[in-house]
Amino acid sequence: MQSLLPSMKNIKISTTTGIPTAKSLTTLDQLLVILPHKVSAASWRQLPQGDKLKKFFSKSAAGTMPGASLRLDNARHTAVFAAKLEAEHEAFDELSLGRELVKAAKPAKGAHIGIWVCGFNADDQSRITLNVTAAALAAGFALPNFKSAKKAADAIAGIKLLGLAQDIDTSRVAAEASGNNLARWLTALPPNVLTDAAYCDLTQKLAKQQGWDFHKFGTKALKKLNAGAFLAVAQGNHNDNAAIIRLRYRPKKKTANAKLSLVGKGIIFDTGGTNLKPFAAMLDMHTDMQGSAVALGTFLTISTLKLDIPVDCWMAITENRTGSKAYKSQDLITAANGKTIQTIHTDAEGRMALADTLVLASREKPGLIIDYATLTGSCISALTTRYSGIFTNEPDLHPVLKKAGRASGERVWPFPVEKEFMEDLKSDIADMKQCAPGGGGDHILAACFLLEFVGEDTPWVHVDLSASNRKGGLGHVPTEITGFGVRYTMNLLLDQKVLENN
Repeated sequence: MQSLLPSMKNIKISTTTGIPTAKSLTTLDQLLVILPHKVSAASWRQLPQGDKLKKFFSKSAAGTMPGASLRLDNARHTAVFAAKLEAEHEAFDELSLGRELVKAAKPAKGAHIGIWVCGFNADDQSRITLNVTAAALAAGFALPNFKSAKKAADAIAGIKLLGLAQDIDTSRVAAEASGNNLARWLTALPPNVLTDAAYCDLTQKLAKQQGWDFHKFGTKALKKLNAGAFLAVAQGNHNDNAAIIRLRYRPKKKTANAKLSLVGKGIIFDTGGTNLKPFAAMLDMHTDMQGSAVALGTFLTISTLKLDIPVDCWMAITENRTGSKAYKSQDLITAANGKTIQTIHTDAEGRMALADTLVLASREKPGLIIDYATLTGSCISALTTRYSGIFTNEPDLHPVLKKAGRASGERVWPFPVEKEFMEDLKSDIADMKQCAPGGGGDHILAACFLLEFVGEDTPWVHVDLSASNRKGGLGHVPTEITGFGVRYTMNLLLDQKVLENN
């Protein structure tokens, strides 16, 4: 059986400035050309067989892509795939166009593709080039395949960025791709392959490879920590392999407090527990650990870029199973911070597992906690699978959080977190109910519940991953499993500089 960790080998990316020569194009199997809505005569002249390309666009219907417009007259018969960006567009449109272009090109095994963004100013050209590169890196990564036939190699062997007006650094887009690819890979693994024990083991192996500190809080340790909310979910499992994992990245002083803590829901399979899910709702519940995979992928990206930020990553890893020992409605649970919970529905297990994990993360006094979870169906109902929901105890961050979504192409929409919503979770026998027995807004109530376990005065952002799975892909990602959140978080850190403003 193949390794549970993907290959960390990156697709080679090379860059060239100036107008490409005919000789440089002979190294390419496919050339992707991205043009503005209105193309200047000078740009048409720069492009190989630009007059033919211009005719293709004039004949194509408005807003459609001509696909394989032509082949160059060289030894490789390089296929050219060209498309235009609308005059008004955002990063999401650039990423989506990149995905569609790569899909149209259908790179063959070992293909070398070129990306030429022509007719834009230097800054726009750099940004669009990197976004289309992100799409190529996502498409060039193969998800797990357990077919008996020999698995084919990655489709894309190399990416050449052409016609650049200025040199660009591709290290960030490559690191983000590695993080996103890891998140998608882990999420795609079957639940009897990525078991709780296997997940902990591969995380430890990855930590050793990357030089991270690894600590596993097993069920015995969690009992001593009074982590009753997490253990309530885990008690229905047929073994005691459930655990909370803590990883530490310290670029300098090993004893430094984390400026950032990434927390992820890692329910490796969710039956719904005693309140059993119906077939259709349970079918893909091996992906219910995607929050932990996104946290780990983001952590890998930060480490790969060697950012000067001390970071912790917390992963709540368990199953939510049925059985004689499984927790049930009306159980009384005590969490690690001493707060008591009246359970209502065993399929609201994600907030239970995260509750204690947030308590443990908060005790380290981080500057900011970001948690990721495929938490509620109501967030999908509110936003569809195009956006993810965002929540914070720092409402002044809302404009920054939205801006990061627009700039990264992983779009989010903020929802309120206020004490008044806890009225809906008021309990006669405990500090709170786990969820409301009826009514809407469960994504909001779930976030308000989680906030009860975040340390006082600790800035916190919760991402309800309603865009974690989308048929046909989303943005630059061509697979149904999107790994949403890695690019978003890196934009928060590097572009919005959210840690500097807190």
